[in-house]
Amino acid sequence: MVKFLLSLLFLYAFAFAQDIKPSKDVSVQKDPLMVKIKSFLNEKTYKENKGFIDAIFDPKSAFYYNGRVDAVKVVQTLKENGLLKLFFNSPQEFQLNFKTNGSPLFFIKLMSDTLRNIGYYRYVTTASNLDASEFTWSINLISEYITDPLILQNQLRKSSCEIIDIERNAPREWKYIIDISNAKLNVKTLYDEEEIKLKCSLYAHWLNVSKIRILKIKSSRRNSWYPNITYYDNSLHLVKIIKRDKISREILLDIPRNATYVKISDLYTLKNVRNELTLIPIGRR
Repeated sequence: MVKFLLSLLFLYAFAFAQDIKPSKDVSVQKDPLMVKIKSFLNEKTYKENKGFIDAIFDPKSAFYYNGRVDAVKVVQTLKENGLLKLFFNSPQEFQLNFKTNGSPLFFIKLMSDTLRNIGYYRYVTTASNLDASEFTWSINLISEYITDPLILQNQLRKSSCEIIDIERNAPREWKYIIDISNAKLNVKTLYDEEEIKLKCSLYAHWLNVSKIRILKIKSSRRNSWYPNITYYDNSLHLVKIIKRDKISREILLDIPRNATYVKISDLYTLKNVRNELTLIPIGRR
């Protein structure tokens, strides 16, 4: 009888131990910082470096921003301490997924400029989707390195955008959630009587014209410029297009009241603009 009771007690203790063990794991999983750290590393790297990870992420409070895990800082810390490599041994194809709020046209223009500024000139759109609350955009690139989140964040902040979260879905697939609520294009703003010169470029010139009423453009005699002028509002919706199918040395433009940005290009090819264009803003608004 005593042996029977001891057996029951042993079974009860074993069952109780089994019950409480998962609760400890669950509590660990509920730590948002640790969950985020583990999402960027494979299981082996995480287990072998658990003590080191605890040390470099102490205090944990330093890795939160506005009540959420600062994913950019997490990736940067892992990278600086040799736990996460963003470089390949040779050029590899990888995928970037973006999710954002706001205008898709605006976001794609903003991201295209940002990617070019950090060295990505060629990519292929693989998917895009717009619903009532968000826009998603996926691209494939070939490069020797994965996008550095800190460099990307610094560029995005020039346009008043913020990286909200980062997810590593696979070794060569990353997802960025970006807030563009206060976004603006990182382009030169024109002011009354502030003359500027546009140098020869392979890309169209974008400028903010929200502060002026009239814009005079003078073209160098070395150019064969066929004006192609496009106006956009602050969400990059098309406002107006002006095209001239003849070489122009000077053009005077009345800026539409609802225009925020202007794109200055050539009707055929920017190779026609071999020398500078001089911009003379006139009048305030």
